[in-house]
Amino acid sequence: MAEITLHDNLTEIDASAWDALAAPEQADGGRPVDPFTTHRFLAALDRSGSTGAASGWQPKPLILTEAGQPVAALPLYAKTHSQGEYIFDHTWAEAYERAGGRYYPKLQVAVPFTPATGRRFLGLPEHRAALARAAIGLTRGNGLSSLHVTFCTADEATDLAGTDGLLHRVTQQFHWENRGYGGFDDFLADLSSRKRKMIRKERDTARAAGLTIRALTGDQIEPRHWAAFWAFYQDTGSRKWGRPYLTRAAFDEFHRTMRNDILLVLAFRDDRPVAGALNFIGRHTLYGRYWGCVEDHPCLHFELCYYQAIDWAIAAGLHRVEAGAQGEHKLARGYLPAECHSLHWIADAGFRKAVAQYLQAERQAVDEEIEVLTAYGPFRRGDRAE
Repeated sequence: MAEITLHDNLTEIDASAWDALAAPEQADGGRPVDPFTTHRFLAALDRSGSTGAASGWQPKPLILTEAGQPVAALPLYAKTHSQGEYIFDHTWAEAYERAGGRYYPKLQVAVPFTPATGRRFLGLPEHRAALARAAIGLTRGNGLSSLHVTFCTADEATDLAGTDGLLHRVTQQFHWENRGYGGFDDFLADLSSRKRKMIRKERDTARAAGLTIRALTGDQIEPRHWAAFWAFYQDTGSRKWGRPYLTRAAFDEFHRTMRNDILLVLAFRDDRPVAGALNFIGRHTLYGRYWGCVEDHPCLHFELCYYQAIDWAIAAGLHRVEAGAQGEHKLARGYLPAECHSLHWIADAGFRKAVAQYLQAERQAVDEEIEVLTAYGPFRRGDRAE
């Protein structure tokens, strides 16, 4: 008989049991498809205080067991706001509360602060519906307004759309795809002449700052590098969000448990890091997450975040670079629009109907935008990425 259990954080769950569901491909000694649902990443957020009641991200990981054995899981959180999600529902919350409802708290199946597509229903596909119904039951049973599953895979969204009223939402990001390139010049050869010249000029401009750029991973990353990156992250976070999402301790946890999953691209003035970009390494994808600097130089952001990531992905044989949320400026630099998927359950039937109508119109707009942006992409006509 199946049983559902909730926990208060990842640290009270055995790491090997969780990872057997979240990243079974690690069993062969390789990398996880993505590192973000691994025990080491989510537990690092818990241990560092980046998640927890004070953050508005209260962990409630859900485990489905059969015959006493874990067979499926959800990275589930109770949320008291809509920050750090990147598939946002602020307008839904405002409308619901204007109508007299209470939108928060809500439940969220997600990786906090991480706009990267990955598996959210951990375990075999045959357990997805049971997990979805368990989460909906918790939402309904606790009188909560809604349940949201953000950045799930397209397969998960297709499988579960309509289950007990789950609504499917489609948004978009910009991703770079490796089309079998042997090096950065092969990628440039795929672009129009004008875009090739622009990228070469931007790389030359960034290099003219006289900085030394190093791509570090594993034991190449030293504690002093994290101290520098924390300063970069604080500056960017305070300008973008008002308050950085991650604590300083999170970077210590990443160093302790995840440095083999990380690519840290740093620009040095002599021996002092002055700018950097933090990436996480998946089995097929490089995930760009954070950037910052204490010296501002033209085009340095493009170099560290986009071009160095492409360079490294090609050399590592990766299929894709995902450079995070937003940013149509990525289009000219070889990052094309790609669909992102989420699922939403709204308790109030009338409000659910209104949201469903909104999502239908939004999807048509997103489909049209992806088509238009792809047509205006940087690739040579007749040889564009599909």
